[in-house]
Amino acid sequence: MPLIGYARVSTEDQTSLPQSQALKSAGCAEIHEEQASGGNRARPVLARVLERISKGDTLVVVRIDRLARSLSHLLEVIERLEARGAFFRSLMDPIDTSSPQGKFTLQVLGAAAEFERALIRERTKAGLASARTKGRVGGNPGLRARDPAALRKVRLARQDGYMDRLNETAQDWVPHVRRLRPDLAWEDVVRIVNGPLPRERHWTQSRLLRAVNAYVRDGFLPPTVLDRAGRRETDDRLPAIVAAIKGADPDITLQAICTRLEAMRERTPRGRTSWQPSSVKMLLERAERLGLLD
Repeated sequence: MPLIGYARVSTEDQTSLPQSQALKSAGCAEIHEEQASGGNRARPVLARVLERISKGDTLVVVRIDRLARSLSHLLEVIERLEARGAFFRSLMDPIDTSSPQGKFTLQVLGAAAEFERALIRERTKAGLASARTKGRVGGNPGLRARDPAALRKVRLARQDGYMDRLNETAQDWVPHVRRLRPDLAWEDVVRIVNGPLPRERHWTQSRLLRAVNAYVRDGFLPPTVLDRAGRRETDDRLPAIVAAIKGADPDITLQAICTRLEAMRERTPRGRTSWQPSSVKMLLERAERLGLLD
């Protein structure tokens, strides 16, 4: 069972050497190091690891806080690993999803997170009901008075909440946008982003553009991703799409690419809806000649 290590430090003044040594001692032949804040979910190194991890692999960290600073983020990463048939292990915490005990611990953590959310909802409802019985109107008085300072505070809070929600999904779309834009049109990028995602997590083009604009504004993505896509010859479009799918997962099989293209409702060069590995192989060869493959 291949062990893949992930080490993270928050600042340039810190060193990941102790983590890397511990991961190496645990049997990790492959170790990825990253310098990034634990609160930032859009970490390019972690995103690449999660994109390329294979069935049967185990992602290993020294401590949970090296991977995630919140329970929701931890559970999200583990769900992504489970979707790929991979496992998670923390050397200093009782979590190893390849073992029955580790799975039980994870279930307890998930139940605790849901219980915490339920408590917050109930407290909020009880507080509002109590205020109504005492004749008080719920909400912010400053907002009712249209106070500019109060309005600005709420606007910033909503913006922070929106960014928090984006950070929870960043690993689904940021690596694709960073790699594909502005070479591919937005409609093709959206379809490639949605390819491996369940339907309930699909993006619309307008929603993705809003997210990208927010990340560009805050410096998480370069402004060039918003540049206008250049015109591409009709014959080059399919090779570019196939190259994008291959680039996101270098180990993907020809048959898996066929399945992805059919899910995207992409037609073959001859206009058919059913794809064959030979057609994908031909397009990959053309993509390589065009310099579209890394």
